[in-house]
This record gives sequence, C-alpha cells and structure tokens, in this order.
Amino acid sequence: MSVGPTGRLAVPHGTLVHSRVVESVAVAFREALDRSLTGYAVLTPQAALLLEEAAGVFTFEGGVPVLAYDVASDAGGTDALTAFPAGGPCRAELYELPADALDAVHETDELRVPPGAPADHLTGDTALADRCRERAPADRRDAEESDPLAAFLADEDRIAAIQEEAQAEAARRAEEWGLDDHLDADDSGTEATDRR
Repeated sequence: MSVGPTGRLAVPHGTLVHSRVVESVAVAFREALDRSLTGYAVLTPQAALLLEEAAGVFTFEGGVPVLAYDVASDAGGTDALTAFPAGGPCRAELYELPADALDAVHETDELRVPPGAPADHLTGDTALADRCRERAPADRRDAEESDPLAAFLADEDRIAAIQEEAQAEAARRAEEWGLDDHLDADDSGTEATDRR
C-alpha cells in the first residue's frame, strides 16, 4: 500500500485484521492498543468516506502510535494531527505487518509523533494517551517528555498563564491608546460577569 499523493508515507501491504465504522477515532486507537498492533491504521471520517484522499494514516508498534500522516493535506507528524478532522464516526481499517517491514518508514523523523500525542489531540481521552505512553519503549517516553510541543500542550496551567498574560497586555495597550473606555469589562471583570 502506498499512501499519499507525494509518497511521503509508503508502507507495504498489510493483512487486514479489523474494518468497520466506529463512533470515534478513540475506538480505533483503543482497538490498536488492545491488539498490540504492529502495522498501520487507515482512518476515514464518515463525512468523507467516498473521498479516498480524506484519510489519516497511523503506524503502530505494539499498539503504540509511531507515525501520523494526513493524506488530504500531505501533512505529517504533529501537523497531521492538527489537519485530520477527528470529530464524529469514521471507518477504521487496521492492518498487521511484521515489525521489520516498518523499519525504513519509521526512520522518517518529520512524520513521527510522541506516543500519547494522537490520543491527546484527536480523542481528548487522557487515559488512552497515558496507556499509550506507558506501553511505549522508555526511549520514546523520554523523547515525548522532552518534546517542547508535547510538553507545552500537556501543561494546562502554562497555557492559562499565557492567556492571562496576553489579556493583561491587551488591556495595558488599550489604556495606552485611550481605548479602555471601549472594553466590555473593567479590570475586575465585573461587567463581563454581569452580562452572562
């Protein structure tokens, strides 16, 4: 099987072991993990079942995601997770392959994803993401922990702090420019609260 119009992700034909429409991509990732799948999954959103190019392809080792590729956008790695429309039902096809059949493609660094990233980004299922991380080899868990994007996305407090800092900076600039009278709320947020 060759995947993608540019051939950036090309994997050999595998043995189909699972094919059905599932309620969400989370079901497909759980199935791959429960089977300890070594191979790949082709996930097609239900809204695009007639469009072969609207598929996400994920490779696995022992049920843990390794690569991600979005066929429609030709995006790979964490960019593929952003591009793939994950909401709603999808057709999930899981294929088994010998581990050594994936060795070459798994060396494509720009397509690799941290073990828990697909579950984090596409399913919102933190327990599933944690299971993927726990099942991953130690070197991949360490790589995910040191990945700046993965660490940032997992740090909700840091994201909240950045949002608060941005709001404070916007208020400061509005005051400098004499626009504070046009804001919907004062610094305490009382007016905004009353409007809810």
